[in-house]
Amino acid sequence: MVLKGVMTIELTDENTGAVETVTEENMITEAVNNILGLNPMGIFYAATGEYDDALLWNGNLLPICPNMIGGILLFSEALAEDEELLYESSDNLPVAYASNDVNSTANLARGSLNLTESMAISNGYKFVWEFTPNQGNGTIAAVALTSSFGGENGFGSLTGDASAFLQLKAADIGAIPDANKMVLFEAVELDFEDSLLYSITFENAGVRIRKLRIPVFSIGLNEKLDDSTYTVLEDEVLTPETFEFLGSYTKYGDFLDGQDGYWYGFSNEGNSSGDAAMLWIKISKADYSFTEGQWTLSNAKLMDVGTRAFDTFAERSVKCCVRGGYLYVPAYDKKGIYKISLSNSTDVTLIEFGFTSKWKPLCETGSCELYLTLIGDLIIGGDFQITAEDTVIQTQGSVRLNNAATPLFQYKNFLFGWGGSYGNEYRTAYLLTPYLASINNLSSAVVKTVDKTMKITYTLTEQPDSVP
Repeated sequence: MVLKGVMTIELTDENTGAVETVTEENMITEAVNNILGLNPMGIFYAATGEYDDALLWNGNLLPICPNMIGGILLFSEALAEDEELLYESSDNLPVAYASNDVNSTANLARGSLNLTESMAISNGYKFVWEFTPNQGNGTIAAVALTSSFGGENGFGSLTGDASAFLQLKAADIGAIPDANKMVLFEAVELDFEDSLLYSITFENAGVRIRKLRIPVFSIGLNEKLDDSTYTVLEDEVLTPETFEFLGSYTKYGDFLDGQDGYWYGFSNEGNSSGDAAMLWIKISKADYSFTEGQWTLSNAKLMDVGTRAFDTFAERSVKCCVRGGYLYVPAYDKKGIYKISLSNSTDVTLIEFGFTSKWKPLCETGSCELYLTLIGDLIIGGDFQITAEDTVIQTQGSVRLNNAATPLFQYKNFLFGWGGSYGNEYRTAYLLTPYLASINNLSSAVVKTVDKTMKITYTLTEQPDSVP
C-alpha cells in the first residue's frame, strides 16, 4: 500500500482576518508497516495462557484511520526525512498535538478534531484539526501524523501521561519456577535481532551474568512463547573485592546497560544528610573484565538506586538510569535528580525539578516497581521527564504500566518489560504511541500566536502500487 499525504495549514489573524496558508506533501515512515508486519516475541499470538490480557485491535488500532493514524504532532524544528525515523529526539519534543476527538482537557498544547469536516473518503481519509487562539502556540517547522493515542498528550503532559503507552499484551508467566522468573526480572539488556537477553545480579559475594537465548523473531523446535523455555548460553560469576549490594534482607543496588559497550552496577543506601557513598562496578560486554570502586559524592543526598529481594516473591525496584555516560539518581527530598559522570565522580550536577515529585512508580505499587526508565534519549519518571538537554518536564504522574521489574526495552514501535506483584507475573508489551507515521517539513516555519486560530487539513490517500 502506497500512501500520499497533502497538508494545508491555515493561520487566521483574529484581529485583521488575514489568512496565512502553507501547503506541503509528506513522507510516509515505516511506523504503520512495523505494527502490521512485525510480531516480536509472538505478542499477537494467543500463546501464553488463558489469563493473558490482549488488546482488541478494532477501535484501538483499526481502522487504520482514524486510529493507528489518528493524531498529529507539531514540532518547532525540522525532522530528518528518513522513513526509518519513528521517534524524534527529546530535544525536539512536540510543541502541539491533537487526537481523533475534541479536546475537553485543560491542555493548551492540544487541539481538536473537527468531527464534522473529518471523514473517510473514497480512497483515504480527510482529517481537519483546529486550534483556538490559546492552543498550540509556538514555532511550527514540521508536522507528523501519529496514532490517536499519541496525539492526546505526546509523551506526557500535566493532564495525562498514560496515553503514550498502549498495552498490547500482558503474557502470564506465573507458571515459570520462581528462580527462573527472577532471572527475567533481573534483565539489563535485550538484543532483539539476535534473540539474546542478559541478566545480572549480585549473589554469594559475586556478580552473576547470564546470557540467555529467548525467542524473539525465530523459534526453535523445542521452544515456547511463554518464556518457560529460555536457554542459558553462558553463566559467568565475577568476584569483585569492593563491590557488593549493601543491606541485609533488602539488598540495595541495581545493574544497568550503559549502551557504551559496558554494563554498570551501583549500590548505595539513601542518605538525607552529609555525603553520599556509592559502590560501583563497570563490566565489559566483550570479555567480562571489570573495574570497581567507591565514590564519595560531596553534599549529594541521594535516594537508593534500587532494591532486590527474593523470598516469597521475586522483587526488584529500579530508581535510576544511565544516559550518555551519566548516572541519574533522584534526590532524597524528591525535589530534583542528580547527574553523576561515570568517568569523573567530581562531575555531579543537581537538576532541580522546580516542584516536589510525588515519587510514585510508573506502575502500581507492589513487589516490583519501576520508577525511572530511558526511552530513546528521554528519561521518564513517575511525574517528570528529563530531556537530552536536561530540561525538566512535569507530567501528571498516572499509572501507565503493568507491574514492572525491569527497565523498558525498545524495538522500533514496541516496548517490553518483565514484572509482577505478589504472585502475579507477566511479560508485558506496549506500543509507544507518539510515533511519526509521516514527516512534513515546512519550506518555511510558521508561528502560531495567541491572536491566531489554526486549521490543519490533512488528506491521506491510497495510491496504486508502482509497476516494476
